[in-house]
Amino acid sequence: MSATYPDLETYRRALFAPEDEVLAKVMPEAVAEGLPKISVNAEAGQALNFLARAVGAKKILEFGALAGYSGIWLARALPPGGKLVSLEVNPKHAEVTRANFKRAGVADRAEVRLGQALELLESAKADAPFDMAFIDADKENYPKYLDFALAHVRVGGIVCADNANGHGHAHEVLPADDPRRGLQVYNERVTSDPRLVSVCLPFGGWLAVSLKVRE
Repeated sequence: MSATYPDLETYRRALFAPEDEVLAKVMPEAVAEGLPKISVNAEAGQALNFLARAVGAKKILEFGALAGYSGIWLARALPPGGKLVSLEVNPKHAEVTRANFKRAGVADRAEVRLGQALELLESAKADAPFDMAFIDADKENYPKYLDFALAHVRVGGIVCADNANGHGHAHEVLPADDPRRGLQVYNERVTSDPRLVSVCLPFGGWLAVSLKVRE
């Protein structure tokens, strides 16, 4: 072994979820600019990259760009000619993401579209069918994003959502107006829909990963 590690967690992350210099700087610099520290972690990013490669993804739809961290992992999984469409409602976040896509060398295949995701979906139909959809936006609308993904991700494709643990509260009875109820509905649907086979990966806020097996 060429290096020593203080514990198994550090060992696992260093070997199985390595960040290059660009990725390592994305969130610290974004937080310094006032963006919230809510991105997926490196392990989730590596998992997204792995899943996209595993299904041979050429077209990916992302709900929520933030600073582009997850988008970089996804875009780097695309083959030549591939395309990532990332939907982002916040102009500042979109600006930061575009700059990070350029810095990471994926601006040629990663596009940020600014606006409310639900309002952008009509135009996104022109890019369908998608091979993968990644949902990491406003939690109350997760079920609606799932509706779109089920209709526009191909059979054999992946639908993935972050924060499946409901920020640590998915197992609780939540107030009617709590946006995290959307996460609970999402989890219940992807684990009961006969069109999907689903698994939960306990990285960060948990990734709910669903394989679309039929129409």
